[in-house]
Amino acid sequence: MHCTGKRIALVALAVLFFEVNANAEIELPQADGSSLVIPQAASSIITLAPNLTELAFAAGAGEQVIATVEYSEFPQAASALPRVGDAFRLDLERILALKPDLVVAWQSGNPQQAIARLQALGIPTWIVEIRRPEDIATTLEWFGLASGHEDEARKAAAQAQHKLEELSDNFSGLPPVSYFYQVAAHPLFTLNGEHLIAQSFALCGGVNVFQNESALAPQVSTESVIAANPDVLLAPALPGQPDPLQDWRAWSQMTAVRNGRLYTLFADEISRATPRMLDAVSTGCRLMHQDPTRSQNE
Repeated sequence: MHCTGKRIALVALAVLFFEVNANAEIELPQADGSSLVIPQAASSIITLAPNLTELAFAAGAGEQVIATVEYSEFPQAASALPRVGDAFRLDLERILALKPDLVVAWQSGNPQQAIARLQALGIPTWIVEIRRPEDIATTLEWFGLASGHEDEARKAAAQAQHKLEELSDNFSGLPPVSYFYQVAAHPLFTLNGEHLIAQSFALCGGVNVFQNESALAPQVSTESVIAANPDVLLAPALPGQPDPLQDWRAWSQMTAVRNGRLYTLFADEISRATPRMLDAVSTGCRLMHQDPTRSQNE
């Protein structure tokens, strides 16, 4: 009887521990350096950017996402979620009506006034920004903590970290390859070396010809690209859309054009800070380092 009573007491203590732990406050780091404290893991979450929706699902919190914004279509389950706006406008009334435990905002992708309004209304708003490739794995772990899915998120983060390590390991020892990354053609925009995409390509020996520009996404001239004469031209593209690099094919004096090294990457992967972006970067790295006498568009 004494042992049975002791066992019951231990079980009761374990249950109490897990109840307390489940209800413990959670501190989440904000993009501006501050912290957001929520009383417990969120059971209803609204994500305000497609990449945030994807990260939530990847971290195991998909069933807790109750609404999101336009173009949140991955994974497939995200397509059926209610919409509360887009990159330019948020429906604050609908967000309030849904009474979320947590709203996850994208610092550089959401209207700042709308975010400030949500905070002023007392809606717990976690502001996220991914500035470095390794932040993808870290953010997955924070999503897991915020939603109570630490184990699943930790596994997803480990997979993302492994993809990063492969970018360095699989292409180590190969000569660097200069590239121009075209964000948009008209007007012509690119990325500097501090951009997340450029940092990722640097891991496999990609040298951005505009890496020293001060702006994160500077506008450049056609003449400056021709003068830089990159080995490779890259651009995001969507299926069924015109080739975004078509105009460059007229400049046969460029090394990339002469060697047929103009490649497109799936825009929904390369342009969103998620584990799938690392897959697109891996594809880009492979194309950069393939035999320049071969031509392959993806």
